[in-house]
Amino acid sequence: MAADQEDKRTADEKKLFELIEKGTNDAVVAHAKASKVKIDCLDPKGMTPLQLAAFRGNKQLCEFFLSNGADVNSNHHENSYSALMFAALSGNTEVTRLMLEAGANVTHTNSVERTAAQMAAFVGQHQCVSVINNFFPRDAIDYYTKPQGLEKEAKLPTSVAPALCSVVNFANLHPVKISIFLQDHPELLTEHKKVCLVLSRLVEKNMKSREINDILAIKCHFIQTVIQLAAEAREKDKAKSLNPWLKQLMKGRESDGFMEFQERLIRQSLKDFPYASSALLQQLVRQIAPVKIGSEPTALSLLIAAINGQQFAWDANDGCDTCGEAKAEAKCSKCKMVVYCNQTCQRLHWPTHKRFCAELAIQYEKEQERKRIEEENMKKQEEEAARKKKEEEEKSRKEGQEEVSGERSEVSESGDASPVSLSDVHTPVPGDPAADTQTGEDKSVSSSPFKCPADGVEEEGKEKSALSEHES
Repeated sequence: MAADQEDKRTADEKKLFELIEKGTNDAVVAHAKASKVKIDCLDPKGMTPLQLAAFRGNKQLCEFFLSNGADVNSNHHENSYSALMFAALSGNTEVTRLMLEAGANVTHTNSVERTAAQMAAFVGQHQCVSVINNFFPRDAIDYYTKPQGLEKEAKLPTSVAPALCSVVNFANLHPVKISIFLQDHPELLTEHKKVCLVLSRLVEKNMKSREINDILAIKCHFIQTVIQLAAEAREKDKAKSLNPWLKQLMKGRESDGFMEFQERLIRQSLKDFPYASSALLQQLVRQIAPVKIGSEPTALSLLIAAINGQQFAWDANDGCDTCGEAKAEAKCSKCKMVVYCNQTCQRLHWPTHKRFCAELAIQYEKEQERKRIEEENMKKQEEEAARKKKEEEEKSRKEGQEEVSGERSEVSESGDASPVSLSDVHTPVPGDPAADTQTGEDKSVSSSPFKCPADGVEEEGKEKSALSEHES
């Protein structure tokens, strides 16, 4: 659709797009239901409401449009952008995953022959790139919810499939993140034996296929390890709670608070991987083996980098200190040196963090003081630079004025006549004494510049008499 195409939308369709732009979710839903606009109506550029909501990273509206039959693979945009591309460009991994789960085509290319993953990588949305590249389709899980061959019972209950598909698609493989998800989806723990069996089959399938996918195999194996250990810890607890397991994961060393149990869990999981010939496994072993427990890089960061790519490795300064989730914004109110996703993560980390909170608070104050001094020094440098610049400009201005004055002095000394105005010229006036002075004549010779008429007649008579004498 051409960019300059006439806007043929109805008033209700225009209002729908305006409400999506404003992000008023309730108003969008109410207007869509009341006006009964087409769910896949197009704006002048060929964008659908679903694509606009995906570009805004609005998961709630995306879910609403998809549930009402929106086409996730609509291809009417002027530059052939899909809903998956818009979701990836937004940087929202949840919306990106939602598009994938709705059946978005990952190989679709736009007008410049770029896929959604390539477009996301171009703008630096590496988390969305990882979500797309590592997406595990629901169909692959649903296969195990149906009896195959001579089986009388399916390997996996249908009710467990959605949760298992979600955890396999996790980009964040932090064991606490997985465990919190298990706590919210207890069906995975209740059916942990069948879940672990399916994960084991997925590992085998990906390692024995013609095209080996050891990335997905190692990922499924690690998730299987966490689910198995979490289920065992839950069985041992009298209250059948997962809290003891979470506390064990979050227990830090007395010296520095390092989560040693998490590190050992990851290393042991890699040791137990059944396919030692895997190139990715050997690479991880070479990277992790020389690193002392408690030093950087951690086994978790190396595992995530191997699964998702180097650019997706979690930054400890940005991620949640409990579950490693990126873009955590809530800070400890006392020390302001640790960040969390929410209060749940803060409560889990507090038993370890409270021993170091006061020390971190002092460190924070020192850091703030250092930044303040740096800002003051920077400000002084800027002021000094501005002052010097002003002095140089003033000096240049004065030098310019002196040069002009010098040129004028040289002109005066060389004797060049200066321009004379008409007011300086004195015009002689009859009877004016100044006129006589200017002509240099003596007043005794002629008292008047005018001749008497009688004098003229006398002279004329003399000339005539002289002429007569000459003729005679």
